[in-house]
Amino acid sequence: MNVPEAFAPQEAGPVPEDADTMARDRMWYLFAAGADRPTVPPMPPDAEPPSGVPVSALPVAPRLPGTARLDDLTVLPPGTVELLEDAPFPAGRITGVPEDRALAHALVAAFGVQRREPENPFNDHRGYASVRAKFPVQVLVNDRGRRQVFDPYRRALAGLSGASSAPSSAREVLLTGRFTRLPATYRWYRGSLVQLELGIALRAVCIALQLLGVAARVRFPGPGARERLAEFGLTPSWEWTLPLVVELAGTAPIGPGHDPAPAEAVPDAVMADVVEMNRAQRFPAAPAPVDTAIPPGTPDTGLSWAEVLWRRTSGRMPRGLFGNNARPRPVPGGVLDTARDWLLTPPPYAGLPAAAGALRVTAVTQAVAGHADGVYEVTPAAYTPRATDPGVPARLEEIYGYPLAPGNGCDVRHASVLWFLSFRPRELAGELGTTAWTAAQYTCGWAVHGLTLAAASAGLYARPVRAFREAPARRILGLPADEMVVLAVISGTSRFSGPLLDLRQ
Repeated sequence: MNVPEAFAPQEAGPVPEDADTMARDRMWYLFAAGADRPTVPPMPPDAEPPSGVPVSALPVAPRLPGTARLDDLTVLPPGTVELLEDAPFPAGRITGVPEDRALAHALVAAFGVQRREPENPFNDHRGYASVRAKFPVQVLVNDRGRRQVFDPYRRALAGLSGASSAPSSAREVLLTGRFTRLPATYRWYRGSLVQLELGIALRAVCIALQLLGVAARVRFPGPGARERLAEFGLTPSWEWTLPLVVELAGTAPIGPGHDPAPAEAVPDAVMADVVEMNRAQRFPAAPAPVDTAIPPGTPDTGLSWAEVLWRRTSGRMPRGLFGNNARPRPVPGGVLDTARDWLLTPPPYAGLPAAAGALRVTAVTQAVAGHADGVYEVTPAAYTPRATDPGVPARLEEIYGYPLAPGNGCDVRHASVLWFLSFRPRELAGELGTTAWTAAQYTCGWAVHGLTLAAASAGLYARPVRAFREAPARRILGLPADEMVVLAVISGTSRFSGPLLDLRQ
């Protein structure tokens, strides 16, 4: 089934084609809430254009919250990498670890630093993808009233000087993202990118807990969620997302809390929009068990969990250059089947069933055995061709926001698979209300972390991106005008390699 250069023309969508890329999140949110033609929000007077790589977007070494006490450290036990090396990917499990050490190993497995690439201009790699490797998600631990933050470099839990000392019987891991970890030039994207990474981090910790046999359940934000930020001394609270809470077995159920008043004072209009969209979520109070992070029945790879986490990458460039360049090569068709299993394994069902059910996955394939080059609808049952055309990756490269340049790699045209995760925001808001916005982002982050592991097991990089121009991408992919591409992933074989310094323990 061949197609012309693009699918049939569409009706105008809710976001004009000439709207600023960074503003589209706010417009989609307003469209979901009922505005048929949302007004383009005004740019801040000092906004930089979202082109190239602005200086303020360059990496800054990830920092712990300002209240972290490095004179109050609980060093976690060594040996996590050895445990992971003995566990085959994906079916292997780690057994025999005492309960009091299992959480420590899970934290290091999920969030510990993996390696340093001397040629790479970004921060050191971990086992999960992050926006420009800035790692805006902090990992907090409440261990029976002792409230600490995970330090990935020291592999320790640091005390928090502003944290509550109130007694507690709970054992919990809390994930909260700091909007201000991303530069102000990202504007409204500071919200969605951090919330997508929360979904990635949630999948990472759930996988680690499942690997180590630690029973847990997930609680998504609801009434009282903002109180938890104050409990850990995270101020000002507007800098932080409402936390996702992973409760370990034995934690007593808690009733709904209440949010403190008055409303937060936010310093600028764009950040006020970001905080508003985050605070609008109200998930059901009931938590859900963590037992579905690893898809069952996926074939053995001959690799260990340690090797797959080590291999996970967003692509390479040499000599401190940005972006990634690929080399074309045929890949086996089983790569698509494994990726589908990881992508479509749903997150814990505590308010997310509608979002997981509404997620639409589109794949663009190139030189994948058993699949003609083209555009496919991805479902649990099949890859259904929407259009067969070998030129789609090259056309997608033309609408990619980071063009090929002397200092920037851009090999979209050589990708083996391009994945696009999309929702129809208004339909999802009809089921979940204002919670739909964050539910969609958590769901996409969860799915994409699984995809990056599947790609790593096949020797492919997987680079999550939000840089495709949305309207022409929808036309190329055959998506309706009221459908929003929440996240895309470019996956292929890296053209470059270089030294890798092992930072694992």
